[in-house]
Amino acid sequence: MGLLGILLGLCLLVWLAFRGWSVLLLAPTAALIAAAFAGEPLLAHWTQTFMSSVARFIAQFFPLFLLGALLGNQSWRYPFFGTAFLMAVGFLCITAFLKEQPKPARKTSLLDPLKALGHGGLASAAVSSFFYNYTFFTVLAFTPFVLNMTPYRSGAVFFAWGVLLAVFSVIVAPRMQARFGSLKVLGGSLVLLAVDVLVLGYGDHTTAVVCTILSGAFIGVNNTVYTELALGVSDAPRPVASAGYNFVRWFAAAAAPYFAPKIEEWTDIHIPFVVAAVTAVLGALVVLVRRNALTHEAEELEPQHATEDGVTVFAN
Repeated sequence: MGLLGILLGLCLLVWLAFRGWSVLLLAPTAALIAAAFAGEPLLAHWTQTFMSSVARFIAQFFPLFLLGALLGNQSWRYPFFGTAFLMAVGFLCITAFLKEQPKPARKTSLLDPLKALGHGGLASAAVSSFFYNYTFFTVLAFTPFVLNMTPYRSGAVFFAWGVLLAVFSVIVAPRMQARFGSLKVLGGSLVLLAVDVLVLGYGDHTTAVVCTILSGAFIGVNNTVYTELALGVSDAPRPVASAGYNFVRWFAAAAAPYFAPKIEEWTDIHIPFVVAAVTAVLGALVVLVRRNALTHEAEELEPQHATEDGVTVFAN
């Protein structure tokens, strides 16, 4: 019943968004529908889980979306200057206020993350995430050019995208993992993301906006499951496993913003999204083919990383 509630909530969200309803209103409604079908106490779910997670997300990220829109309205260069300034401020704050951390019991070499990739499960998670990250960053970096909206409207679209991502990372993904298992959830979410991206590439402008926002749901689920797989599928220390996993997947994150516009120049506006859909399916195929290597601890993982800190899941 929980899965049925999720599907009904998504269908309602897409249908009403096509009719012009605000996604900022539809996202919590869809979450309530999913909670109701899962047998959750609605008032407690709304006040203790959903609102606290959304409030934390809004408090931490809405000023950044707003600042980016204000700076982008002046010049496309200004958001990058603003980002560099905020990173410098963050560096100074870490230097001044972060307490000295205890030294690890065993010294870690630069080659340890690469050696950790010798574990079949971690390597499989990294390769699958490599393909997924290409899809993710095609949506994130190339879609704004396709939408061709003002900075404020584009910021609103991706703010709604971020809200949906947060809800599905923190609330929906752990419940789906507990019910269906991590690998089934991940494979299904990757396939649904591929379909969503394909429709985004071939639909009209309204369809593209709706599919962009809807992709946040699948990306939120994927981020949560991939993070837990990478940290728990091998016996390597979590910092080492995370370093090896991120070393592989971020190559695709760097490639997508460059190749998506190039592919559009070489072909047409639709093909970058076809490529992104194919890479999402390839990620799902890696999960399917390598499911035995990924099974170790994956199906029994508790979704503690997602529920403890939704911002960490969002960043990962």
